[in-house]
Amino acid sequence: MSTAHRAGPREWAGLAVLSLPTALLGLDVTLLYLALPAMVEDLRPSGTEALWIMDAYGFLIAGFLVTMGTLGDRVGRRRLLLTGVTAFAAVSVAAAFATSAPMLIAARAALGIAGATLMPSTLALVGTMFTDARQRSLAIGVWAMSFALGMAAGPLVGGALLAHFWWGSAFLLAVPVAAVTLAAAPRLVPEYRAPRGGRLDLPSVALSLAATLPLIYAVKHAAEHGPGVPAIAAALAGTACAVLFVRRQRGLKDPLLDLTLFADRTFTAALAILLAGLVGVGGVLLLVTQQLQFVKGLSPTAAGAWMAPPALMMLVAAIGSPLAARRVPPGIVVAAALALSAVGYVLLARLDAADGITPLVVGFGLVYLGLGTIAALGTDLVVGAAPPDKAGSASALSETVQELGVALGVATLGSLAAAVYRDRVAAAVPAGTPPDVADPVRDSLAGASSVQDRLPPGLFDQAREAATHGLNAATLTAALGVLALALLSAISLRHTTPISQDPSLAEDSVYQGAPSG
Repeated sequence: MSTAHRAGPREWAGLAVLSLPTALLGLDVTLLYLALPAMVEDLRPSGTEALWIMDAYGFLIAGFLVTMGTLGDRVGRRRLLLTGVTAFAAVSVAAAFATSAPMLIAARAALGIAGATLMPSTLALVGTMFTDARQRSLAIGVWAMSFALGMAAGPLVGGALLAHFWWGSAFLLAVPVAAVTLAAAPRLVPEYRAPRGGRLDLPSVALSLAATLPLIYAVKHAAEHGPGVPAIAAALAGTACAVLFVRRQRGLKDPLLDLTLFADRTFTAALAILLAGLVGVGGVLLLVTQQLQFVKGLSPTAAGAWMAPPALMMLVAAIGSPLAARRVPPGIVVAAALALSAVGYVLLARLDAADGITPLVVGFGLVYLGLGTIAALGTDLVVGAAPPDKAGSASALSETVQELGVALGVATLGSLAAAVYRDRVAAAVPAGTPPDVADPVRDSLAGASSVQDRLPPGLFDQAREAATHGLNAATLTAALGVLALALLSAISLRHTTPISQDPSLAEDSVYQGAPSG
């Protein structure tokens, strides 16, 4: 007999509470891009330290997601959430008042570990509270929307804070969010602990970190410096540790990651779609941002404002796709959204440097439409396919593949765009140009912008055209990949049925709260 229950007002209020730390994580992603120049001026980090200020957070959050997702299943998802949001706020204060680059790097790394507790905990708790398939799908759409809303608001909020306060003020937003979460979650969010969680296997934790961190490092290093020896060595080390991790999980009674989850074809297909879908978005987001700032000449705040319409399309998709999936099979909804996303990539592939901003925003808006759909429905398919006591682990896997997809997108599409730019701009630099001017121009459009006042006439325009050709090449490649992904979605998810036909909808009682363990 079905065990699904209809959620009541308390659960929807609890969803609003869970959306706060989720939005905070999205906000944190885009806030720091605006704060970085002020940080550099104040703390004077070296080039390597500046990279670690930005990357430490992403490395650690990706590395600890699987561990924290499983830990939440075993010690209690609400308990881990409250512990994590407290730590996130405390470390954010330390980051805000950092007086040196190493201190800020350490704070960013600690923020990554704390942040890794929030994403799988909030998502798994949504699955716990909303067991009715139709309600769960919509609730996960709201969850995905809150993260997207945080990312969209980041540039606007960051610009407003930096206009009146110092760069560290951006970190302090975590404090009121933590205060509200700590006050409201115990009243509105039920606790859940897996009935037979077992002990946390520390060697598995070590192997998961030894696998994930080098792989993330490899793709990031390849994106910034090309596929050299450090990237290849890190990739090989990470792969070897991943093999050892899988072997150990197969021999454990209580594994850190239950590999039987992959036996469900819906679970595996949805993870693959999330991974591949985020590759395109991750690579193109950076290129579109550069187009707005360096080709169109917009300030960071103005560029952030122009990103609002695509973000709105993502929000519409995150809410609309679960509603559409009530009548249409989710696989068809995902495939159709990805096909529209491919149209957006094609529009970006046809852009010219002289075109206005509107075609750029419309094309990227369609890309974000596909992202909102796979973020909502893809995540719902992953969580819905997992048993309740493995929801934390499933949620962590969902977040891990998305983090990896973004990193791979930057590495592959970003490197392709950079190669096209350098090939086209190399011959345009006049002979005899001083190296301190020629080298930044040949490196990137951002470099050309930094020495724009010293460039020969017309060279910056040629650099802008070269960067646009790089965007064209990357988005055309992404369009082909997303079209293939749309076909894969239609085939691999063809067995999914509309949410209104889910057997769990036969139950119509009101949800009273999850077991507290």
